[in-house]
Amino acid sequence: MYRIMIVEDDQAMAGVMKKQIESWGNEVMCVQDFQNIISAFAEYDPHMVLLDIMLPFFNGYHWCSEIRRISNVPVVFISSASDNMNIVMAMTMGGDDFIPKPVDLEVMMAKIQALLRRSYDMAGRIPVLEHRGAVLNLNSTALTFQGRQVELTKNEFRILQTLLENKGKVVSRDTLMTKLWQMDAYVEENTLTVNVTRLRKKLENAGLENFITTKVGSGYIIM
Repeated sequence: MYRIMIVEDDQAMAGVMKKQIESWGNEVMCVQDFQNIISAFAEYDPHMVLLDIMLPFFNGYHWCSEIRRISNVPVVFISSASDNMNIVMAMTMGGDDFIPKPVDLEVMMAKIQALLRRSYDMAGRIPVLEHRGAVLNLNSTALTFQGRQVELTKNEFRILQTLLENKGKVVSRDTLMTKLWQMDAYVEENTLTVNVTRLRKKLENAGLENFITTKVGSGYIIM
Protein backbone atom coordinates (compact mmCIF):
# COMPACT_ATOMS: atom_id res chain seq x y z
CA MET A 1 0.00 0.00 0.00
CA TYR A 2 1.32 3.42 -0.97
CA ARG A 3 0.59 6.75 0.68
CA ILE A 4 -0.54 9.42 -1.79
CA MET A 5 -0.77 13.10 -0.86
CA ILE A 6 -3.21 15.23 -2.89
CA VAL A 7 -2.67 19.00 -2.98
CA GLU A 8 -5.83 20.26 -4.69
CA ASP A 9 -7.99 23.15 -3.45
CA ASP A 10 -11.08 21.97 -5.34
CA GLN A 11 -12.38 19.73 -2.56
CA ALA A 12 -14.93 17.98 -4.76
CA MET A 13 -12.25 17.01 -7.29
CA ALA A 14 -9.84 16.00 -4.53
CA GLY A 15 -12.54 13.76 -3.06
CA VAL A 16 -13.20 12.01 -6.38
CA MET A 17 -9.47 11.43 -6.92
CA LYS A 18 -9.06 10.19 -3.34
CA LYS A 19 -11.88 7.66 -3.73
CA GLN A 20 -10.43 6.33 -7.00
CA ILE A 21 -6.89 5.97 -5.63
CA GLU A 22 -8.12 4.29 -2.44
CA SER A 23 -10.12 1.79 -4.49
CA TRP A 24 -6.75 0.47 -5.72
CA GLY A 25 -5.65 -0.27 -2.17
CA ASN A 26 -3.70 2.91 -1.45
CA GLU A 27 -3.88 5.38 1.42
CA VAL A 28 -4.70 9.00 0.55
CA MET A 29 -4.42 12.31 2.41
CA CYS A 30 -5.90 15.53 1.01
CA VAL A 31 -4.16 18.72 2.16
CA GLN A 32 -6.43 21.21 3.93
CA ASP A 33 -3.93 23.87 5.02
CA PHE A 34 -2.41 25.38 1.88
CA GLN A 35 0.00 27.58 3.81
CA ASN A 36 1.84 24.69 5.47
CA ILE A 37 2.18 22.09 2.75
CA ILE A 38 5.77 21.16 3.62
CA SER A 39 4.83 20.47 7.24
CA ALA A 40 2.00 18.22 6.04
CA PHE A 41 4.39 16.53 3.60
CA ALA A 42 6.98 15.79 6.27
CA GLU A 43 4.38 14.52 8.74
CA TYR A 44 2.54 12.29 6.27
CA ASP A 45 5.72 11.08 4.52
CA PRO A 46 3.97 10.18 1.22
CA HIS A 47 5.22 7.93 -1.55
CA MET A 48 3.81 10.34 -4.14
CA VAL A 49 2.37 13.86 -4.38
CA LEU A 50 -0.40 14.91 -6.76
CA LEU A 51 -0.03 18.67 -7.04
CA ASP A 52 -2.31 21.28 -8.60
CA ILE A 53 -0.61 24.33 -10.13
CA MET A 54 -3.11 27.04 -9.16
CA LEU A 55 -3.33 27.03 -5.36
CA PRO A 56 -4.03 29.59 -2.62
CA PHE A 57 -1.01 31.53 -1.27
CA PHE A 58 1.70 29.86 -3.41
CA ASN A 59 1.40 27.96 -6.68
CA GLY A 60 2.31 24.34 -7.30
CA TYR A 61 5.66 25.24 -8.86
CA HIS A 62 6.72 26.83 -5.58
CA TRP A 63 5.71 23.80 -3.52
CA CYS A 64 7.35 21.37 -5.91
CA SER A 65 10.58 23.32 -5.57
CA GLU A 66 10.27 23.20 -1.77
CA ILE A 67 9.62 19.44 -1.82
CA ARG A 68 12.66 18.93 -4.04
CA ARG A 69 14.85 20.58 -1.38
CA ILE A 70 14.18 17.68 0.96
CA SER A 71 12.96 14.72 -1.08
CA ASN A 72 13.03 12.92 -4.42
CA VAL A 73 9.47 11.63 -3.97
CA PRO A 74 7.54 11.47 -7.28
CA VAL A 75 5.47 14.60 -7.97
CA VAL A 76 2.66 14.58 -10.53
CA PHE A 77 1.23 17.95 -11.57
CA ILE A 78 -2.51 18.20 -12.20
CA SER A 79 -3.83 21.30 -13.95
CA SER A 80 -6.29 22.68 -16.47
CA ALA A 81 -3.38 24.81 -17.74
CA SER A 82 -2.12 21.96 -19.89
CA ASP A 83 -0.47 23.96 -22.66
CA ASN A 84 3.10 23.10 -23.62
CA MET A 85 4.58 25.99 -21.63
CA ASN A 86 3.05 24.82 -18.36
CA ILE A 87 3.97 21.19 -18.99
CA VAL A 88 7.58 22.17 -19.68
CA MET A 89 7.60 24.40 -16.59
CA ALA A 90 6.23 21.57 -14.45
CA MET A 91 8.98 19.19 -15.58
CA THR A 92 11.64 21.88 -15.18
CA MET A 93 10.57 22.57 -11.58
CA GLY A 94 11.03 18.92 -10.64
CA GLY A 95 7.75 17.28 -11.64
CA ASP A 96 7.75 13.67 -12.85
CA ASP A 97 4.53 13.69 -14.87
CA PHE A 98 1.56 15.86 -15.81
CA ILE A 99 -2.17 15.06 -15.83
CA PRO A 100 -4.49 17.58 -17.54
CA LYS A 101 -7.90 18.56 -16.21
CA PRO A 102 -10.59 17.43 -16.47
CA VAL A 103 -8.91 14.38 -14.99
CA ASP A 104 -9.50 11.02 -16.68
CA LEU A 105 -9.45 8.72 -13.63
CA GLU A 106 -8.28 5.67 -15.58
CA VAL A 107 -5.39 7.58 -17.14
CA MET A 108 -4.57 9.03 -13.72
CA MET A 109 -4.34 5.58 -12.14
CA ALA A 110 -2.26 4.20 -15.00
CA LYS A 111 0.26 7.03 -14.61
CA ILE A 112 0.31 6.73 -10.81
CA GLN A 113 0.92 2.98 -10.88
CA ALA A 114 3.64 3.20 -13.54
CA LEU A 115 5.47 5.97 -11.69
CA LEU A 116 5.24 4.17 -8.35
CA ARG A 117 6.68 1.01 -9.87
CA ARG A 118 9.57 2.89 -11.47
CA SER A 119 10.29 4.86 -8.32
CA TYR A 120 10.12 2.19 -5.65
CA ASP A 121 11.32 -0.86 -7.52
CA MET A 122 14.58 0.96 -8.28
CA ALA A 123 15.28 3.44 -5.48
CA GLY A 124 14.87 4.04 -1.78
CA ARG A 125 13.24 7.02 -0.13
CA ILE A 126 14.88 9.98 1.55
CA PRO A 127 14.10 10.08 5.29
CA VAL A 128 13.29 13.41 6.95
CA LEU A 129 12.36 14.69 10.41
CA GLU A 130 10.00 17.67 10.75
CA HIS A 131 8.97 20.03 13.55
CA ARG A 132 7.34 23.48 13.46
CA GLY A 133 7.85 23.63 9.69
CA ALA A 134 11.57 22.86 9.92
CA VAL A 135 12.60 19.78 7.93
CA LEU A 136 15.84 17.89 8.62
CA ASN A 137 17.07 15.79 5.69
CA LEU A 138 18.81 12.77 7.23
CA ASN A 139 20.85 12.14 4.08
CA SER A 140 22.19 15.62 3.36
CA THR A 141 22.57 16.84 7.00
CA ALA A 142 20.80 20.06 5.97
CA LEU A 143 17.86 21.76 7.66
CA THR A 144 15.21 23.57 5.59
CA PHE A 145 12.80 26.18 6.98
CA GLN A 146 10.53 28.53 4.98
CA GLY A 147 12.50 27.95 1.80
CA ARG A 148 15.88 28.62 3.42
CA GLN A 149 18.50 25.93 3.85
CA VAL A 150 20.52 25.94 7.07
CA GLU A 151 23.88 24.19 6.74
CA LEU A 152 24.88 22.22 9.83
CA THR A 153 28.16 20.76 11.00
CA LYS A 154 28.23 17.02 11.66
CA ASN A 155 28.06 17.61 15.41
CA GLU A 156 25.15 20.04 15.07
CA PHE A 157 23.34 17.59 12.82
CA ARG A 158 23.76 14.70 15.27
CA ILE A 159 22.49 16.83 18.15
CA LEU A 160 19.46 18.09 16.23
CA GLN A 161 18.66 14.64 14.84
CA THR A 162 18.71 13.10 18.31
CA LEU A 163 16.50 15.84 19.76
CA LEU A 164 14.00 15.60 16.88
CA GLU A 165 13.84 11.82 17.15
CA ASN A 166 12.91 12.31 20.81
CA LYS A 167 10.81 15.49 20.55
CA GLY A 168 8.65 16.00 23.59
CA LYS A 169 11.19 14.12 25.74
CA VAL A 170 14.20 15.40 27.63
CA VAL A 171 17.44 14.10 26.13
CA SER A 172 20.28 13.93 28.63
CA ARG A 173 23.67 15.51 27.99
CA ASP A 174 25.23 12.04 28.33
CA THR A 175 23.05 10.73 25.49
CA LEU A 176 24.02 13.63 23.23
CA MET A 177 27.70 13.26 24.07
CA THR A 178 27.50 9.57 23.18
CA LYS A 179 26.19 10.59 19.75
CA LEU A 180 29.17 12.89 19.28
CA TRP A 181 31.58 10.16 20.41
CA GLN A 182 30.52 8.17 17.36
CA MET A 183 32.65 10.60 15.37
CA ASP A 184 35.50 11.34 17.78
CA ALA A 185 37.54 9.30 20.24
CA TYR A 186 36.73 11.70 23.07
CA VAL A 187 34.49 14.73 23.43
CA GLU A 188 34.73 17.11 26.38
CA GLU A 189 31.48 18.16 28.02
CA ASN A 190 32.22 21.77 27.10
CA THR A 191 32.24 20.72 23.43
CA LEU A 192 28.56 19.79 23.69
CA THR A 193 27.69 23.17 25.23
CA VAL A 194 29.55 25.01 22.47
CA ASN A 195 27.82 22.98 19.72
CA VAL A 196 24.35 23.47 21.21
CA THR A 197 24.99 27.22 21.50
CA ARG A 198 26.09 27.44 17.85
CA LEU A 199 23.16 25.33 16.73
CA ARG A 200 20.71 27.57 18.60
CA LYS A 201 22.25 30.64 16.96
CA LYS A 202 21.80 29.14 13.48
CA LEU A 203 18.19 28.21 14.26
CA GLU A 204 17.43 31.69 15.58
CA ASN A 205 18.99 33.32 12.52
CA ALA A 206 16.71 31.16 10.36
CA GLY A 207 13.64 32.29 12.33
CA LEU A 208 13.37 29.31 14.68
CA GLU A 209 13.52 30.96 18.09
CA ASN A 210 13.30 28.88 21.27
CA PHE A 211 13.48 25.70 19.20
CA ILE A 212 15.67 23.92 21.76
CA THR A 213 14.87 24.27 25.47
CA THR A 214 17.40 23.62 28.24
CA LYS A 215 16.23 21.58 31.21
CA VAL A 216 18.70 22.53 33.90
CA GLY A 217 20.34 19.47 35.42
CA SER A 218 18.63 17.14 32.91
CA GLY A 219 19.48 18.00 29.32
CA TYR A 220 17.63 19.45 26.33
CA ILE A 221 14.18 19.09 24.79
CA ILE A 222 12.33 20.06 21.62
CA MET A 223 8.61 20.55 22.18
